[in-house]
Amino acid sequence: MNNFFVKLIKNPYVLNLLLAVVVTCGLIYGALKWLDHYTRHNEAVVVPDVKGLKIEEAAEFFKNNNLRYNVIDSVFSKDVEPGAIVELSPLAGSKVKEGRIVFITVNALTSQMATIPEVEDLSFRQAYALLKARGFENVEIEYVPGDFKDLAVSVDLRGRALAKGEHVPLTAPLVLKVSSGEAEMHPDSLSIDSLSTMPIESLDSEEENWF
Repeated sequence: MNNFFVKLIKNPYVLNLLLAVVVTCGLIYGALKWLDHYTRHNEAVVVPDVKGLKIEEAAEFFKNNNLRYNVIDSVFSKDVEPGAIVELSPLAGSKVKEGRIVFITVNALTSQMATIPEVEDLSFRQAYALLKARGFENVEIEYVPGDFKDLAVSVDLRGRALAKGEHVPLTAPLVLKVSSGEAEMHPDSLSIDSLSTMPIESLDSEEENWF
């Protein structure tokens, strides 16, 4: 029996087969160990909640958790300060591998802008809806003297009438001026009511002067 095994092992075909099996097992074992090391198997860190912090402040948290970060986008948000972090991907609290890149969206340093639409001669409801549709958040209505009631006259910002197409921050305090339907009375103009209240003597004297 022993001679049989000795002859079998000495057989070049059997020997090559055994060597191939040993080498294959060694390669598989080495590959698994390398993958285990490369992916840091069973080693995970938690993405810190740094929303609302500036990049400079959040960098220390990422460093302490062996994470990297990359700013990929900026948006405009009223909820956080300009330049602060708005969103994270993966989300805060997620478990990730050490060295993972966390993608960050920050709040824009300046507010978003929009153009002033043409509002003259529109109804104030149409003009107001048009401004809101452009994204303007702070729009007040102010009635001014005018011949036609509820007709948009202009859009003002801090006492200055804005031109059509002018770029203005969406958070700017706009004033939509609307016609009240009552013409402005000039001091040198006389109405019928004012004539009726004038003394008769003055009317007679004016007639005499005319002739």
